Amino acid sequence: MIKMIKSESEYKAALVAIENFIDIDPDVGTPEADQLELLTVLAKNYESKTMDKALPDPIEAIKFRMEQQSLTQRDLIPFIGSRSKVSEVLSRKRPLTLSMIRALHSGLGIPAKILLQERDITDLDKSGIEWQRFPLREMVARGWIKEKVVDERGQAEEVLRRFFNRLGPIKSTVALYRKTDRVRSARVMDDYALTAWTARVMMRASEESSPLEYKPGIVDLEFMRNVARLSLFDSGPLLAREFLAKNGIHLIVEPHLPHTHLDGAAILIQHDRPVIGLSLRYDRIDNFWHTLMHELAHIALHFDAGITQFYDDLDVESQGDPREQEADQLAGEALIPKSDWKKSPASRLRSPEAAQHLANQLHINPAIVAGRMRHEFKDHRVLNQLVGHGEVRRHFLDINWSK
Repeated sequence: MIKMIKSESEYKAALVAIENFIDIDPDVGTPEADQLELLTVLAKNYESKTMDKALPDPIEAIKFRMEQQSLTQRDLIPFIGSRSKVSEVLSRKRPLTLSMIRALHSGLGIPAKILLQERDITDLDKSGIEWQRFPLREMVARGWIKEKVVDERGQAEEVLRRFFNRLGPIKSTVALYRKTDRVRSARVMDDYALTAWTARVMMRASEESSPLEYKPGIVDLEFMRNVARLSLFDSGPLLAREFLAKNGIHLIVEPHLPHTHLDGAAILIQHDRPVIGLSLRYDRIDNFWHTLMHELAHIALHFDAGITQFYDDLDVESQGDPREQEADQLAGEALIPKSDWKKSPASRLRSPEAAQHLANQLHINPAIVAGRMRHEFKDHRVLNQLVGHGEVRRHFLDINWSK
């Protein structure tokens, strides 16, 4: 039972518990999140009564560590997110999220009690969300919101609150907005559009008939290779969705919103319900399987680490983020093992025959090999006839792709 902190030993124990909760990064509304909130309040109260010297400012502590270790803003991307988010955090335009605090604490050794000062866990409703910045017009046009909107600016908060309420209390929306920090993109993604898209994917997943129970750890290299072999079939994308559902994983296809540059995302709605969202930004067979494997890799590698959302623009490299590098490596091994690639003529010859030969050997669609060859040769003009242009979206007839 959590009680008032009255001694230094109790204070130190509370700090250990706080750091453990930060490692978990609990979702808002869960018992763990409530305990973290209470422990933080009690620790701050004890500090205010017993410590003569105030704790260092969190942002100044980050800047001090940067100076100590000769780090640039670019070096903070693995801990905070994109370059724009690093800049916004350091200029105090964006609060630190629990994921950022956990990463900065474990990666740079900055005490969690210092970083937690920057985050007001007890006041999520005063979120500073600017409702007018959500792409309301686009959301209405796509049918996400059915009600009539006459005055976009005047009705934005009222209409959007009703939309997001389908996910639960407004605190859930605030938490979702604040968690769009694990983003891989060379371009600035619109956090409001990203939040709306994520909410839409989550709502569609919750409306689906519940898949079978997801068993943590089930997604591994062999599991991913079994999924990849479904690419041999013309209806491979649909077979993959069915296979994943039978293993407790939702696969939702939802076109990206403007200014998100999004290929896919891995989302953990609850601890037992992984969701993969694909935008099919590029209607190509190679892109579908590459993106799907990348998001499955995040589920295999990173959800147990307490991170609940990844967003990926796979036009760009990993940007030095070790988690993205790990996902790239595992996805690559699942589709085309490095040892097979090195021995194959496809690694040296830019011919359809070489692509087909390796595809036959691995029992996968030749479009996947062609996509790998285009990437390795850094030439997206070669093997254009093999990558499967226009062969994926046609399977998802419930989506109006003209929008």
